[in-house]
This record gives sequence, C-alpha cells and structure tokens, in this order.
Amino acid sequence: MSDRYAQAGVDYNLLDSFKRQALAAAGATLPALQARGGEPVAGWSGAPAFVFRYANRYLACVVEGLGTKSLIASACERRLGPSVWRSVATDALAAIVGDICAVGALPLAVNAYFASASSDLLAGERGKALVEGWRAGCELAGCAWGGGESPALGGLIVAGGVELAGAAIGAVPAGRTPILGAELSPGDEIVLIASSGLHANGASLARALAAQLPQGYDTPLPSGRTFGSALLEPSLIYAPLLERLLAEGPRPTYLAHITGHGLLKLMRPERPLTYRIAVLPEVPEVLDFIVSSAGLAPAEAYRTLNMGAGFAVYVRPGAGEAVVAVAGELGFRALVAGTVEEGERKLVLEPLQVTYSGEQLSLSPGG
Repeated sequence: MSDRYAQAGVDYNLLDSFKRQALAAAGATLPALQARGGEPVAGWSGAPAFVFRYANRYLACVVEGLGTKSLIASACERRLGPSVWRSVATDALAAIVGDICAVGALPLAVNAYFASASSDLLAGERGKALVEGWRAGCELAGCAWGGGESPALGGLIVAGGVELAGAAIGAVPAGRTPILGAELSPGDEIVLIASSGLHANGASLARALAAQLPQGYDTPLPSGRTFGSALLEPSLIYAPLLERLLAEGPRPTYLAHITGHGLLKLMRPERPLTYRIAVLPEVPEVLDFIVSSAGLAPAEAYRTLNMGAGFAVYVRPGAGEAVVAVAGELGFRALVAGTVEEGERKLVLEPLQVTYSGEQLSLSPGG
C-alpha cells in the first residue's frame, strides 16, 4: 500500500488484516439471522454492504464514516465560515449511501452519528450547517433521515473535533437481485463516473501535506482556489444514477464505490478476472496538487486516491455508452474506460503502464 498514506497514519495492510479477521468472526453469527427468518446472500463477505434476504426482499445495511475530513473543516472554518460543515455532512452521507448503491440497492433510511469533543461544537451556526448538509444529502440520495446519536465524548475525541458517521439500510428493487460480482464476465465494459475531488478518502494524506506547506490550507492552487476550499468540495452522490439504471437499464453486472484503496476497488471481486483500463478520467486539480506536492508515483497515487473516478459501473459489451448517456442526463461526467478480460486477477492501468496484482486487495476472509 501507499507508503505516504501509511506514514500519515493509514496502513491498509493492517486495516485489511483486521477486516478479514472481523469478517471471519461475523460469519459465525449468521445462524442468528437464519433463526429469525433471514438468509445471507452468497458473496456477502467482503462486499461494500451486508446483503441478506428477508420477507422476500433483498436488504442491505452498512455503517460508514467520514474519517478525518472533519478536521480539515475545523481548520478551515475560521477563514471559510461555518458553511464548511454543510459540505462535510453531505460528504459523510455520500460515503454511506455509496456503499449501499455498490451492491445494487437503493438507500431507504439513514441514521446519523455526530460525535464531538464537547456539546458546544454542535451548537449555533455549525450545528445548523451540519443538519442542512445531512438533510441535503438525504434528498439527493432519495432516502429518509431516521434519527441518530450525537454524543459528547471529551477525552475520547480530540479537542475541537467532530466525528461524522452513520448507518443505512437499503433495498434491492422488487424483482431484482443484488449485484455482488457473480454476473461479471469477460468482455464487460467498465464505465467510470467522475468524482468531484477528494470525496471522503485520503484526508489523512491531505492533512499531512497541509502541515508541510508554508501557507497550509490557504495555499493557492493554479486556479486561484485555496487548497482547503478545494478539499472541502462536496462528494457526489450516485444513487440517482443507479436508480435510473435499475429501472431503465442497462443493468449493471457489477458496481464499485471508489473510496479507500483508490482504483484497486475496481478489482474487488475475488474472481480470476483481469480489469484493463485503457482511458483514465481527468484528475481534479486538488488531487493533482496532492500527488505532485507529496511526490506520489502514479502507482501510489491511483491506489490511494480516487484520481477523478468516484464510482464505476460494469455492463455487458456495447452497453457502456448508454451508461455514459444516462449519467450525462443526470449531470454526471462519465467515460467508457476499459473492459473485463479472462486471466489472473489484476488491474492494468494502460495509460500509466501500471499493473496491480490481486494480492494487493483482499477484503474477504478467504482472500
């Protein structure tokens, strides 16, 4: 994994090892679900969300958080104002529902978890912005805000800190089945949907970089926008695109939410398939700045950051351009980036002459 990201405090080798251990233990609890009328779906382990069947419907549930991007908001609030909290609340919501969408489900309800070092951090204009941002994210995703928790955890959370996270439940549309990778076949096309910038992954690296810059978050980018402002560009929410594709087609054979691990997520299914990317999306200015300023080699950058791709849709041969058209109608930029091939499990980024082996991403206990 990324040496610079590990130095910033995020070592995926350690985190993934823990995840595999946790999933193995989780598997031992499945009889409790079955005893109450539920049934886990094959391929649930290592998927972006837990999928199970209950009362003749496929449901998905997930818990996800924003990570340390809220610390960027806190550092930038003095100059940019409390509205920064609106964007990061939407970011957190986007991270949660993106994982629900990645299994072919649409979000139904989301609960918020706003934890702070002290209760005054959720008061006044900051609290108002958080509520507005979360509600706006729910409206974009088409889901209800069902409640949540807002504990004050002084001593556990760093002074001045706010942790934004939540849990969601979603449902696969009636008559449909979850999308967990079993339908993937050689020849399928890979469509990459553009990101808006950092999204919710890579904030620790961005924070470490800001600490090294003489002007910190006030450092101007080539466009004139400050580094901090660009980092806080709200994440995109892809639920409307999935809803349209499930209703009108073309039906995806797989979906990937590009978050932690960067483009390695394109080869998430534990199957002997090669994912060949022939065209890469335009890299947002803020990500290009991080890569160049931190001295990241292409192989490190694309396994750490989203590098302009926030979501991926896999479809049958010839259907990619239809996905691009639907995405465009909804305001998303997209491109047919590559194909799925027979062969060993690996990801090939042809424009960069970079290849990642399957061993570089293993999220299931048996992987």
